[in-house]
Amino acid sequence: MSAVIKAENLGKKYIIGHQKQRGGATLRDTITHTARGIWQRIRHPLSPNRESIDLEELWALKDVNFEVQQGERIGIIGANGAGKSTLLKILSRITEPTTGKVRIKGRVSSLLEVGTGFHPELTGRENIFLNGAILGMTRQEVKRKFDEIIAFAELEKFLDTPVKRYSSGMYVRLAFAVAAHLEPEILIVDEVLAVGDVAFQKKCLGKMQEVAGEGRTVLFVSHNMAAIQNLTSRAICIDKGHVVDIGRTEGVISRYLKLFDTDVAEGFVDLTKLQPVKQGGTQILRSLELIS
Repeated sequence: MSAVIKAENLGKKYIIGHQKQRGGATLRDTITHTARGIWQRIRHPLSPNRESIDLEELWALKDVNFEVQQGERIGIIGANGAGKSTLLKILSRITEPTTGKVRIKGRVSSLLEVGTGFHPELTGRENIFLNGAILGMTRQEVKRKFDEIIAFAELEKFLDTPVKRYSSGMYVRLAFAVAAHLEPEILIVDEVLAVGDVAFQKKCLGKMQEVAGEGRTVLFVSHNMAAIQNLTSRAICIDKGHVVDIGRTEGVISRYLKLFDTDVAEGFVDLTKLQPVKQGGTQILRSLELIS
């Protein structure tokens, strides 16, 4: 197998602003400060108002290195704000890295946060052809896949409705159907599948397994550890912008749960540590999945 994704010293920096705190300021101080800010904006309209804003560097990713081989199914896990979505945006070429480089071999189709990749004023039908064109497909190639996309999304009645009128669930249905059926070499899916209903989530996971079985590469971000373990063979754990673990999915998940030292972690409950309910109450398990 050859590497289809190679990240070398990847980093992404954002500049964020904080409002300065001016405790104990008098009315005169406030008026003077406001006047200075207005004068600065008149002189330098494109520069931030440093009188009222502190600027801070935030590294969403730092020194990230990894390789993904053709046909691999990779899970990406980590807490909220760890840098997972930023990494997927770089791999999808939505944003550029600040440092380092990433080499990608093959056509990439991605399903990131709701709203990415579709034009809200266009209909579902028009957006399907638009996405195909973005991926470099001809109109005839998209037409050959069109019926499969519509059947998978189950949105025949709303095909000629502008997508801005879709619910978030309808949007994800169509977006996933487009991403998975337009024959990408690399399929990237963020945790937006949580928007869909359980039946559609199951359908999507099955489709991702089918895509991977055809020798294509799948990168999957989710807080559902059971889904990650069922779908992927290898996992990457990100914490505070750094890759802290890479390896077999089962081992990475186990170490991830220990890292956060929690009995109830995304998708897993340790049944041996549930406390007995007092005064005759009940504990309800809404779902139980045997993964090994």
